[in-house]
Amino acid sequence: MSTFEGTGIKNLKLRGGIYYWRQKMDGVQYSESLQTADREEALKRMAEKVEAVKSGTGLKEKKMTKEKDISSESVDYWPQLKVLDCTIRDGGLMNNHQFSDDFVRMVHKNLVAAGVDYMEIGYKADKKLFSPDEYGLWKSCDEDALNRFFGDEDPGIKLSVMADVGRTTESDIVPADQSVLDLIRVACYIHQIPAAMDMAKDAKYKGYEVAINLMAISTVPEFELNKGLELIGQSEADMVYLVDSFGSLYYEQIEDLMRRYLAAMGEGKQVGIHAHNNQQMAYVNTICCAINGATMLDSTIDGMGRGAGNCPTELLLGFLRNPKFHQRPIIEAVEKLMVPLRETIDWGYSVPYMITGQRNEHPRAAIKVREGDQKNEFIKFYDEMYDQ
Repeated sequence: MSTFEGTGIKNLKLRGGIYYWRQKMDGVQYSESLQTADREEALKRMAEKVEAVKSGTGLKEKKMTKEKDISSESVDYWPQLKVLDCTIRDGGLMNNHQFSDDFVRMVHKNLVAAGVDYMEIGYKADKKLFSPDEYGLWKSCDEDALNRFFGDEDPGIKLSVMADVGRTTESDIVPADQSVLDLIRVACYIHQIPAAMDMAKDAKYKGYEVAINLMAISTVPEFELNKGLELIGQSEADMVYLVDSFGSLYYEQIEDLMRRYLAAMGEGKQVGIHAHNNQQMAYVNTICCAINGATMLDSTIDGMGRGAGNCPTELLLGFLRNPKFHQRPIIEAVEKLMVPLRETIDWGYSVPYMITGQRNEHPRAAIKVREGDQKNEFIKFYDEMYDQ
């Protein structure tokens, strides 16, 4: 719950463990994160900002005039929060990444218009393991294909790819100055952390931002998870992601995990969240992570993603209330891209995905059922799962 610290005029606010300054002076409303959890430091920074306003030497970009009073639309927002949309990467798991160029171009254009921070364009998968005859170009994202697609123009958004341990070779990732990519996200399971650290070191040396996405953490014993996080905290990665692969976690568990992730990462490393929607918790858990210190938030347009899908981008942007984000382009993409696509591809919450989520199991059995001719025979699936 948000609380105000006693400053007389109630302009120092504590929310999510971070202090914010909000004050009206000479008819102008100012609002900004003080980016500290220490009250004395917050008071000092607030005094500096007030003095800067009075002397006219700072914060001009933060002014909200009557002509454009965005404070009514953004009562409180956290500028440190970034959104990574992984529609093409995670959603591509539902169609072997066989999106048309026009589809990907519209997703890209609308994410840029919406002010989203990162677009995850696909995987860096070894073509020896994933044949281009079966998978679309977004499964491997080779540099020639990316250069042809984006040309010489600035993409207008940071581009990300996922590199799975055991499915990506170092040669697949060229130096950053030879690529349009900005962020490499190394995905691994708990036993693959040493290999992930090596991949992260290689990508960092090549000039990229680097994340380690630790998958299926709901199945990892507490001791192993703590040791794994300790190792990642010592790695070259800039970020670590809490990944609810099976959509089985509740927000109480998320809060506990966030405390452990943040403590293990220490200064200089960000924590992110990638949630699946098996129990309709992807959105709630993403917000819970943000409140508890995560700064990188994954989402997909219309929640499109493997199985039950992910936190919907349009829902997340509406909650964040940062004026840099614009919800309308995402809603346009839902209408023009996702509604027609749903006629041929099945994703999102359904009872089979709920069952696998509550059992803390991989959704492969539910995916198989949903792709068959008995996709709505829920009782049969329930009985089969609980007779195992």
